[in-house]
Amino acid sequence: MDDSLSVESAVKDTLPTVFGYIGIGISFGIVAAAAGMSVWMATLMSLIVYAGSAQFILVSLLAIGTPMISIVLSVFLVNSRMILMSMTTANFFKKNSMFENIFLGSLITDESFALSMNKLNFTDGKLDFKWFNTVNVMAYLVWAASTAVGAMLGKVITDPKRFDLDFAITAMFIGLLYLQMISDKSIKLKVQLIIVLLMLPLVYFGLIFISSDLLILVVTLIGCALGVILKHEIN
Repeated sequence: MDDSLSVESAVKDTLPTVFGYIGIGISFGIVAAAAGMSVWMATLMSLIVYAGSAQFILVSLLAIGTPMISIVLSVFLVNSRMILMSMTTANFFKKNSMFENIFLGSLITDESFALSMNKLNFTDGKLDFKWFNTVNVMAYLVWAASTAVGAMLGKVITDPKRFDLDFAITAMFIGLLYLQMISDKSIKLKVQLIIVLLMLPLVYFGLIFISSDLLILVVTLIGCALGVILKHEIN
């Protein structure tokens, strides 16, 4: 990454995450095809719903005939973390129009959010609409295209785990976490490591008491609170 907020810089910054989108997008396409969806249905779901992990849940719930209201609530719960991400990034676009803010918030993903937070370390805490929009649109198009390819391959590859495609998104997040930790000089590395180590048991033991969908939101809020406290105490 560099301090440029141009479209060219956005393309360059997003490229490392593209492989994650491709891997998990193809996996979803294969899963959707196995559930009986056509290529067009699977692709339209990625274009309209655009919810990543929530789409896997949506397909599985549709396959077993779950009531629509339960499906809607499940998808909302899984993706509710996007509300927090959108609220965080909106602070950098107060001078932009409401339409531009809605557009950015509609296409934000875990990966584009992580990239934007990492970019702040190189731009003196600034973000630009054209940079962020390019990051989001690239992710959106690659996700949809990968879904289409996966759905076409669905009749040939019936088990995405056979090729470890389901690990692509995990590997990408590990990479994003590493880049964030080495780039953010405003927070001591010790603080970041403590937060990571605290999150591991919280997630592990939290799964005993809370569903994995809700746990994502709960642990995120706890992690943010602990991070703020430790940053002021240790920094």
